[in-house]
Amino acid sequence: GHPCKAHQQLGFHCRYVFITCCEGEHTVRERPALNSTTPPIKGTVNNCSHTNIQSCVASYSMYFSLCILVLLIDTFGFYSFCQRPDINECLSVHACQQSERCVNTAGSYSCQRVITCPPGYQINSDVCEDINECVQRSHNCGLDFECVNTEGSFRCNPKPRCSVGFTQDAQGNCIDIDECGALAQPCSPDFNCINTAGSFMCQRKIICNRGYHASPDGSRCIDVDECQSSLHRCKEGQLCHNLPGSYRCECQTGYQYDSFRRMCVDINECWRYPGRLCAQTCENTPGSYECSCTSGFRLSGDGKSCEDVNECLASPCSQECANIYGSYQCYCRQGYYLREDGHTCEDIDECSRSTGHLCTYKCVNIPGSYQCACPAYGYTMSPNGRSCRDIDECATGAHNCSLAETCYNIQGGYRCLSFSCPPNYRKVSNTHCERISCPNYLECQNSPLRITYYYLSFQSNIVIPAQIFRIGPSPAYSGDNVIVSITQGNEENYFSTRKLNTYTGAVYLHRQVEGPRDFLINVEMKLWRQGRFTTFHARIYVYITANSL
Repeated sequence: GHPCKAHQQLGFHCRYVFITCCEGEHTVRERPALNSTTPPIKGTVNNCSHTNIQSCVASYSMYFSLCILVLLIDTFGFYSFCQRPDINECLSVHACQQSERCVNTAGSYSCQRVITCPPGYQINSDVCEDINECVQRSHNCGLDFECVNTEGSFRCNPKPRCSVGFTQDAQGNCIDIDECGALAQPCSPDFNCINTAGSFMCQRKIICNRGYHASPDGSRCIDVDECQSSLHRCKEGQLCHNLPGSYRCECQTGYQYDSFRRMCVDINECWRYPGRLCAQTCENTPGSYECSCTSGFRLSGDGKSCEDVNECLASPCSQECANIYGSYQCYCRQGYYLREDGHTCEDIDECSRSTGHLCTYKCVNIPGSYQCACPAYGYTMSPNGRSCRDIDECATGAHNCSLAETCYNIQGGYRCLSFSCPPNYRKVSNTHCERISCPNYLECQNSPLRITYYYLSFQSNIVIPAQIFRIGPSPAYSGDNVIVSITQGNEENYFSTRKLNTYTGAVYLHRQVEGPRDFLINVEMKLWRQGRFTTFHARIYVYITANSL
């Protein structure tokens, strides 16, 4: 009861098969032409009698294609679709003629006529357009013709010709011919040739007086300007003035006529008006004069006066410049001196020029000045900026001595010291050891009663000989006598001893020492008192610092 109406998206082949199958015909007839307006002819198939979902297979040997149509029946009619992808018939099977072009479409194809254009046209986007042979220069018009484009062709029109007395230029324009210049002798000798538009005329020549010549048309006499045409005989320094039929020579400004030499000679204004023309220097020039100024001045706007030049504006000095009248003066800032060229300032090396001691340790020259420096460690600069002051690391706590050690400050550093008393001695202070007992008389004579530690610090290369230590009994009594000697630490013979009096001895440094060096010398003092000897030892640490301040 439903009509056999194919869906609009069904291809042409499947739509034809669908109608044939739906209406119950047994065979599928030959496919009608694509551009046919008549509906497809229906065929019959025996197994297309189901009312729900049916499948119809149509085999069409001409196109080798298989299309399975599924017919869905609902209240709105049939719905059909092709389960196989579209076949491009233009690549294999199509029935288009050689004069046709195959265009593939969804489920089918179409044949379109191939467009060809007649002569004089060219195809452009399936449209035949006219060829402009004149623009493309594909015409065959001669030189005496001009090309005019027409639809599908062109034509050659003859170029226009010029009248007598005219000629054609490169652009095709007609211009007048100057027969007077083009012809060898257009007129007889007693006539002048006058060119006219398209022709010429001959006019009898006129005779002019001296100082005049005929006009171009030969109709009148006009004055000859001898000054402009350089026909005058005025000499150097003279001016030519044209007159009707003649001229006159006059002297230029700054010149005067010399009747003896019959010529114009230059006037020396600087000699004629001395001191009146220029403020400084007057220089004579041909026909005039020029004012100039000496060095340090420039000419004013009036061309006569001179004004001072501020040379300092051009920065001629390397540092400071002072302008003075007619010149300038360079000077240098503190710490520099002016070189012989009078312009350049050079740094003064105070460290090398100083005869005294600017700095106690080291002088460093800097541009325009100097700075005093101290050793990198152990010293600090004093407030005066010249001397170095030793840093007491022991007082400031800037040392690394342990609790069992004693910090001893030296020049530029410190030492961590510790000592212990030998057997049979006891420590009575940080620097003293006393003997506990004396087993026999001989040992009492040879072993020291007391051992005392001393610490001395000196700079390198001090003046020698230098007394560095004194030793003697305290208190001293009348009759006391001492013997002082160095028993250890003087293997290089830097030190020596002297007896100052009967009860006082001294230790001397008698050779210069380059630091840093550390010495430990043992000084022995034997005291003779009341008929017996008593021995004392002084163990002296001598530190020679590296820096001489």
